[in-house]
Amino acid sequence: MKTEYRKHIRLRTGLVGFILSLCFVAIGGRAVYLQVLCDSWLSKKAANQYERPFRSVGNRGTIYDAKHEEMAVSISVTSIAAYPGQIDNIDTAAVKLARILRVGKTTLRKKFSSKSKFIWIKRQVTPGEEQKVKELKLKGIDFIPEQNRFYPSKTLAAQLLGFSGIDGHGLEGIEFYYDKYLKGNDDRFTVFRDALGYAFAGEKVTDDYNGKNLILTIDRTIQYITERALEEAVNEFQAGSGIAIVMVPKTGAILSLAHFPFFNPNAFNKFDREKWRNRAITDPFEPGSTMKIFTAAAAIESSKCTTRSIFFCENGKYKIGKNIIHDTHPHGWLSLQNIIKYSSNIGAVKVSEMIGPEIMYNNLHKFGFGENTGIDCPGETAGSLLNYKSWAKIDAGAISFGQGISASAIQLISAASAIANNGILMKPYLVQAITDHNGRLIKSIKPKEKRRVVSARTAQTVIKMMKSVVSEKGTGTNAAIDGYSVCGKTGTAQKIGYSGKYAKGKYTASFIGFIPAEKPKAVILVIIDEPHVNHYGGIVAAPVFRKIALKTLDYMNMSQGRVAGVEASGGRDR
Repeated sequence: MKTEYRKHIRLRTGLVGFILSLCFVAIGGRAVYLQVLCDSWLSKKAANQYERPFRSVGNRGTIYDAKHEEMAVSISVTSIAAYPGQIDNIDTAAVKLARILRVGKTTLRKKFSSKSKFIWIKRQVTPGEEQKVKELKLKGIDFIPEQNRFYPSKTLAAQLLGFSGIDGHGLEGIEFYYDKYLKGNDDRFTVFRDALGYAFAGEKVTDDYNGKNLILTIDRTIQYITERALEEAVNEFQAGSGIAIVMVPKTGAILSLAHFPFFNPNAFNKFDREKWRNRAITDPFEPGSTMKIFTAAAAIESSKCTTRSIFFCENGKYKIGKNIIHDTHPHGWLSLQNIIKYSSNIGAVKVSEMIGPEIMYNNLHKFGFGENTGIDCPGETAGSLLNYKSWAKIDAGAISFGQGISASAIQLISAASAIANNGILMKPYLVQAITDHNGRLIKSIKPKEKRRVVSARTAQTVIKMMKSVVSEKGTGTNAAIDGYSVCGKTGTAQKIGYSGKYAKGKYTASFIGFIPAEKPKAVILVIIDEPHVNHYGGIVAAPVFRKIALKTLDYMNMSQGRVAGVEASGGRDR
C-alpha cells in the first residue's frame, strides 16, 4: 500500500513539475519572442504612449519701415488640441469646451469620437479662453504654442503689406511676395509624457528656424500723411475710392503707397475682398490728360517741334473721321507749352499727328507703358498699349491725351519719375534690405536703372512745361505751394462703363507732379476714382498733391527747393 502511495505521489509530483516546466518554457519562449523578434515593434508601441512628435513653424520675420519701425510682427499665442483616445467623458468635455470656446458641441463630440490620435479644437485662442480651459483640467486636452501675425499700425499701408493666414503663410501683398524669406523653417520636436499624460520635456531638432526680416522703402510718417490726405479728399468729393503714391525719382524707392477705403489686416476676413487688393499695382485705368507730358516728351525728343511750336486748336472742336475731339475751353493757336499748360486735347492730337504713330508708340513704350515695371509686389498689370501698326487714325490722337491706353498707377508714376530723373527710368521697389533675426544683413536691394527714355535736355524741357501747369492760369494751380517750385499735370478721364462705351458722369480725377521742380526729391501721384461733387483733376486731385507735398517737405526738411515769388492762385477746370 505504502509503495503504491509513494508511486502516486511521485507521479503527481512529476506531472506538476512537467506542467510547470512547460509553463516556464512557454514563458521563456514568449520572452525570447518579445525581446528578440518583437523588439522594434514593442519599442515603437511604447514610444507612441509616452512620446509625441510635433511640428511647428518658426517665427515669421518682422516687416519694418525705412526707419526700422515695426509694420508687421509675430506674437506668441496658444492653440487648443485634443487626443481623443485619452478623453474620459466625451459628452462632458464637449459641452464644457463648447461653452468656453464658442464652438459647436456636436462638432466637438464628433471629433472626440473619431479614431484620430490628434485633433485641433480651436487655433489661436485668447488668453482668457486658454485660462478657462486650463481650469477645467480635462484629460486629453493639450495647449500648443503658435505664432500669430499682428499689424501694430492696423490699417496703415494694409494693401501694401497684405496679410498672412493662420498657418503662417503670406496670402496677400508683401507678405505673399516675400513669403519665402518671411516664413520660418519647420521646427520638429518631441514631447515626452508621464503615465497621466502630462508633458514634461521636449527635444528640439532644428536650431535656427526663424524667418527673415524685411526693411521697406516705405516711411510710415509719409505713408500716414498720404493716407490722411487721400481719405479727406475721397470723403469731401464723395468719391468711390482713391490711390496715392510718393516715389523717389532718382532711385525708384516708394516712400508711400496709399489706398482708401482702408481695411484692417488684423481682421481681414471682416472686410470685403475688394479692399484687400493693391490696386495701385493690379488695376489698369485710362490716365487721361496726365499722358500729355509723355506726348510732349515724344515731340521734343523727336526734334520735330519745340516748346514754341504752335498748333491751331480748332476753337474747341476737331473732327477725326466720325469722331469729334473737344476741349473744355476753346483755343485758337497754342504753343506746345501752352497745350500742356491749358491741357488742350485738340492740341495734343495735333502734336501726335505731326510726330506720327511710330514715334509716339516707341516713346510711350520706352517710358514703360504696356510692360510690367517689375515692382516687388504680386499681381502687377502691364496695362494696355497696342502696337502702332494696329492703330486707327483716332487711336493715335486719343492716346495722346490719355484715352485708348491703360496704365497702372505704379506705371504712371514710374514714367513721370523718369522725367524728374533727367530721362532715366528706374525700377520701382518696396523692400530695400533683408536681415536675419539678429539684424544681420542677408541681402541689400539697390536701385536699378532700367534705361534712358529721353535725353536730359528733353526731360528738363518737359519739366519747365509742367511748371507752367501750376503757374497762374494753368490747370494745376491748386497744387502750388508758397515758397516752393512745383511742377505737375492734371488729368480728368471719363471711365468706360460695362457696355464698353464711356459712361456718363463717371470720371477719374488725377494729378501727378514733383517737388522741388529743379531737383525733384519726390514724385507724387494722386488718383480719385468717381468723385461726385466735382470731377476735374485740378480741383479734386491737385489739392491732395499739395497737402501731401507740403507735409512731406516739412517732414523731410527739404529747404533746398524753397524759392521766392511762387504764388498760388485759383484753379481752373481740369
